[in-house]
Amino acid sequence: MTNDRYTRIARLAFIATLPFVGLVSAAAAQESANGTSFKDDFDSLDTRIWYVSDGWNNGGHQNCTWSKKQVKTVDGILELTFQEKKVKDRNFACGEIQTRKRFGYGTYEARIKAADGSGLNSAFFTYIGPADKKPHDEIDFEVLGKNTAKVQINQYVSATGGNEFLADVPGGANQGFNDYAFVWEKNRIRYYVNGELVHEVTDPAKIPVNAQKIFFSLWGTDTLTDWMGTFSYKEPTKLQVDRVAFTAAGDKCQFAELVACQLERAASE
Repeated sequence: MTNDRYTRIARLAFIATLPFVGLVSAAAAQESANGTSFKDDFDSLDTRIWYVSDGWNNGGHQNCTWSKKQVKTVDGILELTFQEKKVKDRNFACGEIQTRKRFGYGTYEARIKAADGSGLNSAFFTYIGPADKKPHDEIDFEVLGKNTAKVQINQYVSATGGNEFLADVPGGANQGFNDYAFVWEKNRIRYYVNGELVHEVTDPAKIPVNAQKIFFSLWGTDTLTDWMGTFSYKEPTKLQVDRVAFTAAGDKCQFAELVACQLERAASE
């Protein structure tokens, strides 16, 4: 993934004057989704599903190099590790995985324990961008190490962000596993933390339309201190993922603990 994810690009003004074209584009964007409902308990790392980032970074703001050596599964838990280790031109190594396929409207959820450390970002998000010959669209859960009592929610639409919202994570995102989920629909996005609705977006201008890949990543910064805090490395730390699931819009939920099942039960009552 290239550094375009962190570049603010102004949208072309004339797009706002062409609503019909926008609707057609949105439909075509969803047609590019080739991923179907799935769940992964990370008993092993299935490379048919996941691509492991290795040997690069996302730009000057990132102080670590993605390394496949920082990615492993242990007793049914995915671990992405951040540690001091010289890799190419960075003094730290970090881990990221991304799905090989793209996913559209549906329910995305993961059970995660965030890493410790100011200046780090433990992220569960979806993304597509210019490297895939698409506009930069994105939907985020990010735990910033400077304040692990909160998780930051955000969306990018054609590279325009600025939709940040902070939600509480009772007990702390780095103290145990918590469930994060979002339901992406054409006309809204709903965000959940531990099964509780914490945020809803209904403004069409703030809802991405392009099918996206699913990512997990742990990375650090020396420069984005206002956002992520002053970088302070003490020892290796890790982002842990117990499970991830995607339930496509209209599909049956996959097991009882999922938000998709909770919403399905509510709809039938």
